Amino acid sequence: MDALELLTNRRSASRLTEPAPAGEVLQNILHAGMRAPDHGTLRPWRFVIAENEGRDRLSRVLEQAARESALDEKAIAKAAAAPFRAPMVITVIADYKPSEKVPQWEQVVSAGCAVMAMQMAALAQGYNGIWRSGPWTDHPHVRAAFNCKEKDAIVGFLYLGTPQLKASTTVVAPDTTEFVSWF
Repeated sequence: MDALELLTNRRSASRLTEPAPAGEVLQNILHAGMRAPDHGTLRPWRFVIAENEGRDRLSRVLEQAARESALDEKAIAKAAAAPFRAPMVITVIADYKPSEKVPQWEQVVSAGCAVMAMQMAALAQGYNGIWRSGPWTDHPHVRAAFNCKEKDAIVGFLYLGTPQLKASTTVVAPDTTEFVSWF
């Protein structure tokens, strides 16, 4: 699949199974994330990989966050089950670097670009994933578990694995009219 086809037909896969990316494939995914646009070459991101026992640990972190949020038992169970939606979860953190030239928001966007690049690299190699965020990205217990400093931001959880369902390789091209104007 060429790059343009990959980008214009991108779609997330929410049903993921073993195997997870590993070895050179995983390194390619991480290298793609490291190539995100990065004003000032700050590398304002951290990638924390959870698989195997790491998913168990992430499950406990999310379960505790749900309990601290006084959610009902169904919501607590859902939070605890979240890391098991895929064989690998990469938490992407915008690791803020003080800079006179690069504001915090730009560093967060750069980390977001890293997530997109990693998902595209997974797809290009026969894997797929889904980028999820939600209330856990801002929860104090979750932030503490990932050693987030005050200005850091968890931009999301990238679930990666092998798609269970073979999705169509093409999507209907969206009408860009209402989203584009010329200056």
